[in-house]
Amino acid sequence: MRASKRDADTLTAFEPLWSGARHLLATAETQLSRLPTNTVQSRWVYQIGVLTAALDRLDELQEQWLETRDALPATAKPGTPVFDDALAEHHAETWSYLDDWATHGKALLEINSATRSTSSPLAPVPVPAPTPVQRTAAPR
Repeated sequence: MRASKRDADTLTAFEPLWSGARHLLATAETQLSRLPTNTVQSRWVYQIGVLTAALDRLDELQEQWLETRDALPATAKPGTPVFDDALAEHHAETWSYLDDWATHGKALLEINSATRSTSSPLAPVPVPAPTPVQRTAAPR
């Protein structure tokens, strides 16, 4: 029961991120390609690969769940054993891929932080404003 609740809660927590996950991955890949080599963590490429594969699998499992749900008898509604068992199985299948996101998702933040802390070759280097010259009162 605990594992089933964990699986459902993990999917619920990921759902707000799911719709924008591909955009986040594409942004991270673009940022990574523009970072100076000496600022790139070697694990980031691997982690983006893990996240992409996990998202691909989550999308496949979601399609399978929709097909399974649509194939259930008309009497199978949330709260009935047939529906709840099928949904619990779906949640269990998604959990390891959601765990990949929980484990490796921070790489997206790290890449973004690295990008923000390095100067862009497209942006001019900010020039400090000139300091005002102190004038002394001229003798009369």
